[in-house]
Amino acid sequence: MLSFKCIECTMNKADFLLEKFEKDENRRRKLREEAAELVASSPAGETSPVMNARVMRLLKQRLGLGDIYSEAKEEYNSYLLGLEKDIQARVDGSEDRLLTALKYAMTGNFIDFGAMNAVDKDELWRLIRESPDQRIDLQTYERFREDLSSARRIAYLADNAGEIVFDKVLIKAIREAQPEAEVTVVVRGEPIHNDATMKDAVETGITELARVIANGTDIPGTDLEKVNRETREAVVKADLIISKGQGNFETLFGSGRNIYYLFLCKCSLFAERFRVERFMGIFANEKNVKEMID
Repeated sequence: MLSFKCIECTMNKADFLLEKFEKDENRRRKLREEAAELVASSPAGETSPVMNARVMRLLKQRLGLGDIYSEAKEEYNSYLLGLEKDIQARVDGSEDRLLTALKYAMTGNFIDFGAMNAVDKDELWRLIRESPDQRIDLQTYERFREDLSSARRIAYLADNAGEIVFDKVLIKAIREAQPEAEVTVVVRGEPIHNDATMKDAVETGITELARVIANGTDIPGTDLEKVNRETREAVVKADLIISKGQGNFETLFGSGRNIYYLFLCKCSLFAERFRVERFMGIFANEKNVKEMID
């Protein structure tokens, strides 16, 4: 069931984009009413990412917008590529490379123009510096290592541009820990917010490291009923699934698959659900995550 906070967040995003791209006040008001009606008509049980995508499609169509965040995606791809060598060196020099890589990949989830209207680079840099201090439940981590040791197919569900540079670092650590596994990275099929698409995967070089596929949708999550067949098969056949970001969590939670969720709690709703401070990280398995939010 949709939370009021998710509805409010979607409408706030609509207001932000209308203020930025529509200067006519009357037209802006009418478009906002259309967006509100679309939200109000959301089917029972619809997830926030699916509702959000419907509103974004409406605004893009009415305002004639393309890839709204293309410049921001290029900026953060470039910014994190500039940090990649240093972060890789920190991972390589750590006592547990897989654990350290997990923490940096978690931090990268901060770069989210869907959950936020702007990304504070000072805050991002602080989080990057403090990545080794991010808390990861050791029991969940040990279970992850065990599952990884026997995995033959791994699906890695990416989230945002920029962030996927740190995903590269984690995938390298995963391949080192389990070189026999086939890793498939899934990106969005069409632009939505600053979510990573195939263009970003190529731009950041992740296509040179693993098989990358586009999921065929513009939903900022992974709804298995709406993604293309290739993505559905990659997820269903995977022994181990790594799900990045809040949107992927919202669309996959409850599926019962062997999913490890990895994200930062960037909004008040997630911070409250997981009983942590905002921008704290979560690493949880589908089988025990319900215990964390009950």
